[in-house]
Amino acid sequence: MGKELDLLHGSITRTLLRLTLPNLLAVLSLIAFQLTDAYFISRLGTEPLAAFGLTLAPTLMVISIALGLGTGMAVPLGRLLGRGKREEAQQFVSHGLLLALVVVTAVGLGGLLTQESLFRLLGGTERLLPLAQEYMTIWYWGVGLLVLPIVGNQAIRATGNTFTPALVTVLVALLNAVLDPILMFGLGPIPAMGLKGAALATVLAWSLSFLVAAYLLAVRHRLITRPCAARLRSHWRSLLHIARPATLSNLLNPLANAVLIALLARIDTHAVAAFGAAIRIESFLLIGVTALCGALAPFLAQNLGAGRQDRAYKALLGSIHAIVLVQLGIYGLLWLGNEPLASIFATDPQTHHYLEQFLLWVPLGYGALAVVILLAISLNAMSQPLPALLLNILRLSVLLPGAWLGAYLNGAEGLFIGVALANTLLGLGSYLLARHHLGSLSETTEQRPLARFLRPLR
Repeated sequence: MGKELDLLHGSITRTLLRLTLPNLLAVLSLIAFQLTDAYFISRLGTEPLAAFGLTLAPTLMVISIALGLGTGMAVPLGRLLGRGKREEAQQFVSHGLLLALVVVTAVGLGGLLTQESLFRLLGGTERLLPLAQEYMTIWYWGVGLLVLPIVGNQAIRATGNTFTPALVTVLVALLNAVLDPILMFGLGPIPAMGLKGAALATVLAWSLSFLVAAYLLAVRHRLITRPCAARLRSHWRSLLHIARPATLSNLLNPLANAVLIALLARIDTHAVAAFGAAIRIESFLLIGVTALCGALAPFLAQNLGAGRQDRAYKALLGSIHAIVLVQLGIYGLLWLGNEPLASIFATDPQTHHYLEQFLLWVPLGYGALAVVILLAISLNAMSQPLPALLLNILRLSVLLPGAWLGAYLNGAEGLFIGVALANTLLGLGSYLLARHHLGSLSETTEQRPLARFLRPLR
């Protein structure tokens, strides 16, 4: 058996920190990966950069599917490991990867056949279509090297090993940063390939992640075995029970951002530009939340699987308190330095103004937003993906009308205030829900506290 972190005993705080810090490194690497691609592609010119922008929708859709499958893999696996069912855990991982292979084959072929129609639907011009297609054709042919490691790494994290996947993510980001300029602009005998080079660099970088994930699952953690026909259907059903709602939840945020951009476009194009820069900054401001989510899910799954509800609930409540304090601290620093930060990402005075307003208001609600995110992650870990999806839908049903009303009353600044207020309202409700249902820590029967905890969301 590979080296795995004991999630069922010892200090909750130290265990979560040991899980969270590597995830923090992984998230930073993913952000660096995206920024590297955007930076070098921007050097190719306006049209390649615009074509690259068209590819955002299909790539986010595929990544959302991969993350959903990864969540569907991690939660039941964590429970099986918590119950000590090692043999069934091995079969579950093998069956999960087989399902991911089936899904990624369908997604890749479907993407190749429909990409031209999709790019036309997204407003691609005749000059941009060939550029977008040459990028996505290579991307789709190599998409299995992205999806399978995402699902496999979630399985590895479910064992408590978050450091190795994080280290691999760093190496993948570095390899992509090296390959991007070489393949895009050429070096020695290697010809300049433009956008094709960017796509090829991405696929080659994924190959490293694929090989390492395969080694870790098969050799180090010994979580790969021969598929079992008798359990295949039940394991796929268990995985999809989590994966389908999780995938829909992952798709909600890009949808919400699209609606907010449409609202801002009616106000001022400078506000749209500011919002685009703000979303990049937001990834950094919420990096602690993202890292903690990757740590909390396997911790909760294993402890609930082992019947340790007390540890699971204490970890959830403690994580909520900690992340709210962290986000308030970040906002304090941001309040002092939002003008210089806005100057880095916006040189136009009007865009700078809108970006400064975003940084003044929206991050004020990030602590509350973190509570909603952690509660949704926890519900997935409790094998309750539908309430998690409903919670995310509820958030958007409050956020989007709040943003519209704010924009109607006070333009872009009103929209930003509306977003902050909506996040604060839902965060407070989520905290009260979690707090109220954390009272029965002395009970040992799993279904009783869980049923009370989930009843308001059903």
